[in-house]
Amino acid sequence: MLKLHHAPNSRAGRIVWLLEELGLDYELNRMDFHPKALKSDEHRARHPLGRVPVLEDGDVMLYESGAIVEYIIARHTDGALKPAVESPLFPEYLQWFHYCEGMVMPPVNTIVVQTLLLPPERRSEEALGQAQRLLTKALAPVNDALEGREYMIGDLSGADFMIGHASFMSRRLGCVPEEMTHLHGYVERLEARPAFVKGIET
Repeated sequence: MLKLHHAPNSRAGRIVWLLEELGLDYELNRMDFHPKALKSDEHRARHPLGRVPVLEDGDVMLYESGAIVEYIIARHTDGALKPAVESPLFPEYLQWFHYCEGMVMPPVNTIVVQTLLLPPERRSEEALGQAQRLLTKALAPVNDALEGREYMIGDLSGADFMIGHASFMSRRLGCVPEEMTHLHGYVERLEARPAFVKGIET
């Protein structure tokens, strides 16, 4: 059985959502988002930096949420959630799958550090403002791509587990302006999916 090492309010929510969406059996090791749990010797044996998610699948131990999404889709579906290589949608699928961690999540990380993780005396309003502006700018192409589509490439795909989760986080951080109507509608469609809700609330 698959085993997922998870902490709330982290990228691990993507993996819970994916597992639930696919109806796969899995065991969940829910840890506190705190150094005492994540930086323990036990967890560092799974992830050298003490982070989540980590997936165990028999003898396979895998970290990095994008890699885990790709692995589950490749190993545990029958061609679902990913266009065939010869499909005209395949290049776009790859683009949005990787745009998430390349362009959207770096400023999200900075915002979380500057508003939640650092003590008040170490926070920088300049760094926070810069990250907020950069995040909104990075989301503009996502909003444009969603015009006339329910999900990133039309139907629900692996790209949505990446950028959809990041878009939800961005909206929660207040960085999706009202005029990005396609992106707001997209996040609302995700929030209507029971599997997504399970991923966010677990």
